[in-house]
Amino acid sequence: MPSTERGSITIEGHTITITNPLKPLWPELGVTKMEYLQTLGRLAPHLLTYCRDRYLTTIRFPHGVGDKSFYQKNAPEPTPEFVRTAVERREGINYVVLDNLPTLIWLGNLACLEFHPSLRKVEDPLPAEWVLDIDPSQDPEPRLMEAVLLLGDILKQIGIAVVPKTSGASGIQLWARIRRGYTFDELRKIGEFVAGYAVNRHPGLFTVERLKARRGTKIYIDYMQHGYGKTIAAPYTPRARPHGGVSTPLTWEEVERLPDVREYNLRTVPDRLDRIGDLLASAPENDFDAILDVLGSGKART
Repeated sequence: MPSTERGSITIEGHTITITNPLKPLWPELGVTKMEYLQTLGRLAPHLLTYCRDRYLTTIRFPHGVGDKSFYQKNAPEPTPEFVRTAVERREGINYVVLDNLPTLIWLGNLACLEFHPSLRKVEDPLPAEWVLDIDPSQDPEPRLMEAVLLLGDILKQIGIAVVPKTSGASGIQLWARIRRGYTFDELRKIGEFVAGYAVNRHPGLFTVERLKARRGTKIYIDYMQHGYGKTIAAPYTPRARPHGGVSTPLTWEEVERLPDVREYNLRTVPDRLDRIGDLLASAPENDFDAILDVLGSGKART
């Protein structure tokens, strides 16, 4: 992280003013804004990879976790010249495109504590990856990792390779690299099939009930979150939870250890990345043609 002086940071030739550097953003952890910005600098090489060239939604907490927050879709004004923006035509929203470190630190100074990129690239109607969101109805959920292992087995049986990653909050997301050319509708059909199969196999554990009040203690498989206008927590984004969670890809061996998702946080993930790097980088590319044919959704592809 570049050196600081007189409330400003110079990064890649751009000077960014830092306001209230000692403000506590995660009060329970004692994480100040300056520590947060330093941590963002360490996460940046990997976080930027999964936000670059996408429409970005942030969640801002001007007075830190536990206080009021709001979603930021339109680029904050005034917007520095080093910040790239892109207008999403259907919505008419001028989004920030998070593709460099100065932009990340500028957003961090504005107390943007979560980064949620679109599931597609700017001006591209097709999905960039496939994500299945596993959302527990209770927090903590002691069965979460066992549930993820069961879903991993189901996906392996039908030939889909995924990487489990913590959401940074209470859940897990199953992330898959995909061959370009599939549509959101096609991937939603696969998600619906997987979720329905899991519910039939383990009705006491999983649900696809969208209303939280009707789920009881079951774990929700949210295949609907993967859609054209949706966002999802970026790999390596911090989350505004008291434990300072960071969305973190895991190995299947780690999942078998049944860890607590709170182990992966602002204080632990940067060192982890220094040791093992980005687990998503080596994920294999999935070809879904065969499963779509089985589901009756196949079509000629080039």
